[in-house]
Amino acid sequence: MRDQATEAAGNRTRIRYKVELQYEVLAPTDFIFNVHAACTPQQRVLDESASVSPQSPLKLETEPSTGNRLLRTVAQSPGPFTVHYEALVEVEHHMRDPARVVSGPIAELPAQVLRYLWPSRYCQTDHVQAMAWREFGHLPAGFAQAQAVTQWVRERIRFQVGTSGTSTSALETFNQGAGVCRDFAHLTIALLRALNYPTRFVTGVDYGADPALGPPDFHSYAEAFIGDRWWLFDATGISPLTGLIRIGTGRDAADVAFATMFGRVRSGMPLVSFVAEEDPAGGVTLPWHPELAVSTAEA
Repeated sequence: MRDQATEAAGNRTRIRYKVELQYEVLAPTDFIFNVHAACTPQQRVLDESASVSPQSPLKLETEPSTGNRLLRTVAQSPGPFTVHYEALVEVEHHMRDPARVVSGPIAELPAQVLRYLWPSRYCQTDHVQAMAWREFGHLPAGFAQAQAVTQWVRERIRFQVGTSGTSTSALETFNQGAGVCRDFAHLTIALLRALNYPTRFVTGVDYGADPALGPPDFHSYAEAFIGDRWWLFDATGISPLTGLIRIGTGRDAADVAFATMFGRVRSGMPLVSFVAEEDPAGGVTLPWHPELAVSTAEA
């Protein structure tokens, strides 16, 4: 009954997350960070702050085609360099009966989503196309087919830290049978694109993951355009879809690294933390697992 009510009324969650990135700078280095929460019609940044230590001029810019918010700075002096970011973010979830999320013809797709149909660096759609149609071609186009792909990836790929690297592709993940969230997302994206769904890679943070999986970290998942909007698909299943906060959006991980460095620098492990807020009177709930299709973005 809760799902039916939510489809009519919408669902909002509010999550505060903090990021600390630590580096050892060996020579002057330019940094581009993509850790700021995205600002979209369905995701509002209620407050945020960013700083670096030692202090250095900061420039925050929005990449026009994706909406990714990029923080740029230069570390001039050798030594420790630390980035702090904190945000309180509210997300409104559009939910719909999965049976009503139906795929339309390619000829009617909006022009701005077409780039997500094509193969990309880590998502070799052309290499998995025959397999995708063999496994899923008998299913009617729409949410159920896309969800079947997501479930197939979840059942065949083992979540295991240390089994892949930053250059691991969707095809390598399929052959290895193991990976982390970015690998699950890349394989899901490659298969969905092979079935003619524009599908993109999203980075963020995920509230509600099992602590046994390790300390909180950045997360990544897939988003497929079906019918009239983008729908969330996370093959890892490690957190509720309503616990996801969007940071970056791109074709694959090559477009949305949380940090890019131009210089000599050693990187430490990122420190990420988050907490969900609840305000029943204000219509804000804790993240939960809905049975409905979930979307946080239109075309």
